[in-house]
Amino acid sequence: MIVLAVVCAILGAASNALGTVFQRKAARSVPRGGGISLVMTLARIPAWRIGVLGVIGAAVFQALALVNGPLALVQPLFILELPFALLFYAPLLHHRLPREGWWAVGGVVVGLALILGAAAPSGGRNQAPMSHWVPVLVVCLGLMAAAVLAARSSHSSLFRAASLATAAAIGNALTAALMKSATGRLATDGFAAFLATWQTYGFAIVGVCSLLLLENSLQAGLLAASQPAMTITDATASLLIGVTLFGEHIRTGWFLLPEIAGGALLLWGVYRLTRAVPNVVSMVK
Repeated sequence: MIVLAVVCAILGAASNALGTVFQRKAARSVPRGGGISLVMTLARIPAWRIGVLGVIGAAVFQALALVNGPLALVQPLFILELPFALLFYAPLLHHRLPREGWWAVGGVVVGLALILGAAAPSGGRNQAPMSHWVPVLVVCLGLMAAAVLAARSSHSSLFRAASLATAAAIGNALTAALMKSATGRLATDGFAAFLATWQTYGFAIVGVCSLLLLENSLQAGLLAASQPAMTITDATASLLIGVTLFGEHIRTGWFLLPEIAGGALLLWGVYRLTRAVPNVVSMVK
Protein backbone atom coordinates (compact mmCIF):
# COMPACT_ATOMS: atom_id res chain seq x y z
CA MET A 1 0.00 0.00 0.00
CA ILE A 2 2.83 2.41 0.84
CA VAL A 3 4.57 1.63 -2.48
CA LEU A 4 1.33 2.36 -4.36
CA ALA A 5 0.98 5.63 -2.44
CA VAL A 6 4.53 6.66 -3.37
CA VAL A 7 4.06 5.78 -7.06
CA CYS A 8 0.75 7.66 -7.26
CA ALA A 9 2.25 10.67 -5.47
CA ILE A 10 5.18 10.82 -7.91
CA LEU A 11 2.82 10.56 -10.89
CA GLY A 12 0.70 13.29 -9.31
CA ALA A 13 3.75 15.54 -8.96
CA ALA A 14 4.64 14.99 -12.62
CA SER A 15 1.09 15.73 -13.76
CA ASN A 16 0.93 18.84 -11.59
CA ALA A 17 4.25 20.03 -13.01
CA LEU A 18 2.96 19.65 -16.54
CA GLY A 19 -0.12 21.64 -15.57
CA THR A 20 2.02 24.36 -14.00
CA VAL A 21 4.12 24.69 -17.18
CA PHE A 22 1.06 25.49 -19.27
CA GLN A 23 -0.62 27.59 -16.58
CA ARG A 24 2.53 29.67 -16.18
CA LYS A 25 2.68 30.27 -19.94
CA ALA A 26 -0.97 31.35 -19.98
CA ALA A 27 -0.72 33.56 -16.87
CA ARG A 28 2.17 35.54 -18.35
CA SER A 29 0.26 36.22 -21.57
CA VAL A 30 -2.61 38.22 -20.03
CA PRO A 31 -2.71 41.73 -18.54
CA ARG A 32 -2.22 42.06 -14.81
CA GLY A 33 -5.33 41.47 -12.81
CA GLY A 34 -6.76 39.31 -10.10
CA GLY A 35 -9.76 37.51 -8.74
CA ILE A 36 -12.42 35.78 -10.81
CA SER A 37 -11.83 38.03 -13.82
CA LEU A 38 -8.30 36.66 -14.15
CA VAL A 39 -9.56 33.07 -14.19
CA MET A 40 -12.27 33.95 -16.73
CA THR A 41 -9.64 35.45 -19.01
CA LEU A 42 -7.30 32.49 -18.59
CA ALA A 43 -10.11 30.04 -19.32
CA ARG A 44 -10.20 31.27 -22.92
CA ILE A 45 -6.54 30.35 -23.46
CA PRO A 46 -5.89 26.76 -24.70
CA ALA A 47 -2.61 26.48 -22.77
CA TRP A 48 -4.40 27.22 -19.52
CA ARG A 49 -7.05 24.58 -20.24
CA ILE A 50 -4.30 22.01 -20.88
CA GLY A 51 -2.77 23.07 -17.58
CA VAL A 52 -6.06 22.50 -15.80
CA LEU A 53 -6.23 18.97 -17.23
CA GLY A 54 -2.78 18.37 -15.75
CA VAL A 55 -3.99 19.61 -12.38
CA ILE A 56 -7.06 17.36 -12.56
CA GLY A 57 -4.86 14.37 -13.33
CA ALA A 58 -2.68 15.31 -10.38
CA ALA A 59 -5.75 15.42 -8.13
CA VAL A 60 -6.75 11.90 -9.17
CA PHE A 61 -3.28 10.52 -8.45
CA GLN A 62 -3.18 12.47 -5.20
CA ALA A 63 -6.48 10.99 -4.06
CA LEU A 64 -5.25 7.47 -4.80
CA ALA A 65 -2.02 8.18 -2.92
CA LEU A 66 -3.81 9.60 0.11
CA VAL A 67 -6.13 6.61 0.38
CA ASN A 68 -3.12 4.29 0.46
CA GLY A 69 -0.58 6.28 2.50
CA PRO A 70 -0.15 8.91 5.23
CA LEU A 71 -0.52 12.61 4.43
CA ALA A 72 2.94 13.28 5.91
CA LEU A 73 4.43 10.99 3.24
CA VAL A 74 2.29 11.81 0.22
CA GLN A 75 2.29 15.60 0.23
CA PRO A 76 6.07 16.12 0.67
CA LEU A 77 6.56 13.97 -2.44
CA PHE A 78 4.84 16.72 -4.40
CA ILE A 79 8.06 18.72 -3.95
CA LEU A 80 9.17 16.70 -6.97
CA GLU A 81 6.85 18.93 -8.98
CA LEU A 82 9.62 21.54 -9.15
CA PRO A 83 12.33 19.38 -10.81
CA PHE A 84 9.66 17.83 -13.03
CA ALA A 85 8.62 21.33 -14.14
CA LEU A 86 12.19 22.19 -15.11
CA LEU A 87 12.59 18.90 -16.96
CA PHE A 88 9.37 19.58 -18.90
CA TYR A 89 10.37 23.14 -19.77
CA ALA A 90 13.67 22.12 -21.37
CA PRO A 91 12.37 19.75 -24.09
CA LEU A 92 9.37 22.02 -24.69
CA LEU A 93 11.79 24.75 -25.79
CA HIS A 94 14.31 22.38 -27.38
CA HIS A 95 16.95 23.28 -24.80
CA ARG A 96 19.30 21.04 -22.90
CA LEU A 97 19.15 21.16 -19.14
CA PRO A 98 22.43 22.75 -17.96
CA ARG A 99 24.75 20.86 -15.63
CA GLU A 100 23.76 23.17 -12.76
CA GLY A 101 20.14 22.18 -13.30
CA TRP A 102 20.97 18.48 -13.07
CA TRP A 103 22.91 19.06 -9.83
CA ALA A 104 19.91 20.96 -8.44
CA VAL A 105 17.49 18.20 -9.45
CA GLY A 106 19.77 15.69 -7.71
CA GLY A 107 19.84 17.87 -4.60
CA VAL A 108 16.05 17.97 -4.42
CA VAL A 109 15.63 14.24 -4.97
CA VAL A 110 18.38 13.15 -2.57
CA GLY A 111 17.33 15.72 0.06
CA LEU A 112 13.72 14.59 -0.09
CA ALA A 113 14.78 10.93 0.09
CA LEU A 114 16.87 11.66 3.19
CA ILE A 115 14.01 13.46 4.91
CA LEU A 116 11.34 10.87 4.17
CA GLY A 117 13.70 7.93 4.70
CA ALA A 118 14.72 9.21 8.12
CA ALA A 119 11.26 10.43 9.18
CA ALA A 120 9.51 7.30 7.81
CA PRO A 121 5.94 8.68 8.09
CA SER A 122 3.58 5.88 9.05
CA GLY A 123 0.35 4.96 10.75
CA GLY A 124 -2.52 7.33 11.17
CA ARG A 125 -6.14 7.18 10.11
CA ASN A 126 -8.33 8.56 7.34
CA GLN A 127 -10.88 10.15 9.65
CA ALA A 128 -10.66 12.58 12.57
CA PRO A 129 -13.26 13.87 15.04
CA MET A 130 -14.72 17.34 14.56
CA SER A 131 -12.98 18.46 17.75
CA HIS A 132 -9.69 17.96 15.85
CA TRP A 133 -10.92 19.48 12.61
CA VAL A 134 -12.04 22.80 14.12
CA PRO A 135 -8.61 24.01 15.32
CA VAL A 136 -6.95 22.82 12.09
CA LEU A 137 -9.49 24.75 10.00
CA VAL A 138 -9.20 27.86 12.15
CA VAL A 139 -5.39 27.89 12.05
CA CYS A 140 -5.07 27.09 8.33
CA LEU A 141 -7.76 29.51 7.14
CA GLY A 142 -6.46 32.18 9.52
CA LEU A 143 -2.91 31.85 8.19
CA MET A 144 -4.18 31.95 4.60
CA ALA A 145 -6.12 35.14 5.29
CA ALA A 146 -3.12 36.73 7.03
CA ALA A 147 -0.86 35.90 4.07
CA VAL A 148 -3.33 37.41 1.59
CA LEU A 149 -3.67 40.60 3.67
CA ALA A 150 0.12 40.85 3.90
CA ALA A 151 0.38 40.52 0.12
CA ARG A 152 -2.24 43.20 -0.47
CA SER A 153 -0.48 45.67 1.83
CA SER A 154 2.98 45.18 0.31
CA HIS A 155 4.52 47.17 -2.55
CA SER A 156 7.14 44.48 -3.25
CA SER A 157 6.27 42.11 -6.09
CA LEU A 158 8.60 39.46 -4.64
CA PHE A 159 6.92 39.65 -1.23
CA ARG A 160 3.45 39.55 -2.80
CA ALA A 161 4.36 36.48 -4.84
CA ALA A 162 5.83 34.69 -1.81
CA SER A 163 2.89 35.61 0.44
CA LEU A 164 0.26 34.49 -2.06
CA ALA A 165 2.23 31.29 -2.71
CA THR A 166 2.36 30.64 1.04
CA ALA A 167 -1.42 31.05 1.28
CA ALA A 168 -1.89 28.74 -1.71
CA ALA A 169 0.45 26.15 -0.16
CA ILE A 170 -1.43 26.10 3.14
CA GLY A 171 -4.63 25.77 1.13
CA ASN A 172 -3.14 22.85 -0.78
CA ALA A 173 -2.17 21.10 2.44
CA LEU A 174 -5.65 21.64 3.88
CA THR A 175 -7.20 20.47 0.61
CA ALA A 176 -5.15 17.29 0.78
CA ALA A 177 -6.29 16.64 4.36
CA LEU A 178 -9.93 17.15 3.39
CA MET A 179 -9.45 14.97 0.31
CA LYS A 180 -7.86 12.19 2.40
CA SER A 181 -10.87 12.16 4.70
CA ALA A 182 -13.41 12.30 1.85
CA THR A 183 -11.75 9.61 -0.28
CA GLY A 184 -11.30 7.47 2.81
CA ARG A 185 -15.06 7.66 3.27
CA LEU A 186 -15.52 6.74 -0.40
CA ALA A 187 -13.27 3.71 -0.07
CA THR A 188 -14.94 2.34 3.04
CA ASP A 189 -18.60 3.43 2.82
CA GLY A 190 -19.30 4.06 -0.86
CA PHE A 191 -20.24 6.94 -3.12
CA ALA A 192 -23.33 7.99 -1.15
CA ALA A 193 -21.24 8.48 1.97
CA PHE A 194 -18.68 10.40 -0.09
CA LEU A 195 -21.38 12.84 -1.22
CA ALA A 196 -22.81 13.10 2.30
CA THR A 197 -19.61 14.09 4.11
CA TRP A 198 -18.76 17.77 4.47
CA GLN A 199 -15.10 17.18 3.67
CA THR A 200 -16.01 16.45 0.03
CA TYR A 201 -17.36 19.97 -0.44
CA GLY A 202 -14.65 21.38 1.78
CA PHE A 203 -11.79 20.14 -0.39
CA ALA A 204 -13.58 21.39 -3.53
CA ILE A 205 -14.01 24.91 -2.11
CA VAL A 206 -10.56 25.17 -0.55
CA GLY A 207 -9.00 23.67 -3.68
CA VAL A 208 -10.58 26.31 -5.92
CA CYS A 209 -9.43 29.07 -3.56
CA SER A 210 -5.90 27.63 -3.58
CA LEU A 211 -5.90 27.54 -7.39
CA LEU A 212 -7.00 31.18 -7.48
CA LEU A 213 -4.23 32.15 -5.07
CA LEU A 214 -1.69 30.23 -7.13
CA GLU A 215 -2.68 32.01 -10.34
CA ASN A 216 -2.32 35.39 -8.66
CA SER A 217 1.02 34.35 -7.16
CA LEU A 218 2.39 33.29 -10.54
CA GLN A 219 1.42 36.66 -11.98
CA ALA A 220 2.57 38.75 -9.02
CA GLY A 221 6.30 38.09 -9.22
CA LEU A 222 9.20 35.86 -10.13
CA LEU A 223 9.01 32.10 -9.80
CA ALA A 224 12.14 32.37 -7.62
CA ALA A 225 9.95 34.03 -4.98
CA SER A 226 6.75 32.01 -5.29
CA GLN A 227 7.97 28.46 -5.90
CA PRO A 228 10.21 27.97 -2.82
CA ALA A 229 7.46 29.37 -0.59
CA MET A 230 4.91 27.12 -2.28
CA THR A 231 7.06 24.00 -2.15
CA ILE A 232 8.39 24.21 1.39
CA THR A 233 5.18 25.50 3.01
CA ASP A 234 3.03 22.80 1.42
CA ALA A 235 5.32 20.01 2.64
CA THR A 236 5.69 21.46 6.14
CA ALA A 237 2.00 22.19 6.62
CA SER A 238 1.05 18.73 5.34
CA LEU A 239 3.44 17.03 7.74
CA LEU A 240 2.07 19.01 10.70
CA ILE A 241 -1.54 18.35 9.72
CA GLY A 242 -0.84 14.65 9.24
CA VAL A 243 0.65 14.35 12.72
CA THR A 244 -1.85 16.52 14.60
CA LEU A 245 -5.07 15.64 12.76
CA PHE A 246 -4.66 12.05 11.60
CA GLY A 247 -2.29 10.80 14.29
CA GLU A 248 0.50 9.91 11.86
CA HIS A 249 3.97 9.16 13.21
CA ILE A 250 7.42 10.35 12.21
CA ARG A 251 10.74 9.30 13.70
CA THR A 252 12.66 11.78 15.85
CA GLY A 253 15.70 11.41 18.12
CA TRP A 254 18.92 10.84 16.19
CA PHE A 255 16.86 10.59 13.00
CA LEU A 256 16.61 14.37 13.20
CA LEU A 257 20.23 14.60 12.00
CA PRO A 258 19.66 13.11 8.53
CA GLU A 259 16.31 14.92 8.39
CA ILE A 260 18.07 18.26 8.95
CA ALA A 261 20.80 17.35 6.45
CA GLY A 262 18.17 16.35 3.91
CA GLY A 263 16.28 19.58 4.54
CA ALA A 264 19.39 21.67 3.94
CA LEU A 265 20.14 19.79 0.71
CA LEU A 266 16.53 20.13 -0.38
CA LEU A 267 16.50 23.88 0.23
CA TRP A 268 19.75 24.24 -1.72
CA GLY A 269 18.29 22.27 -4.62
CA VAL A 270 15.05 24.27 -4.64
CA TYR A 271 16.98 27.54 -4.58
CA ARG A 272 19.24 26.50 -7.46
CA LEU A 273 16.27 25.27 -9.47
CA THR A 274 14.40 28.54 -9.04
CA ARG A 275 17.49 30.30 -10.36
CA ALA A 276 17.37 28.12 -13.46
CA VAL A 277 13.61 27.95 -14.10
CA PRO A 278 12.98 31.69 -14.72
CA ASN A 279 15.57 31.69 -17.53
CA VAL A 280 13.52 29.03 -19.26
CA VAL A 281 10.17 30.58 -18.38
CA SER A 282 11.16 33.90 -19.92
CA MET A 283 11.43 32.15 -23.28
CA VAL A 284 7.97 30.58 -23.03
CA LYS A 285 6.22 33.91 -23.54
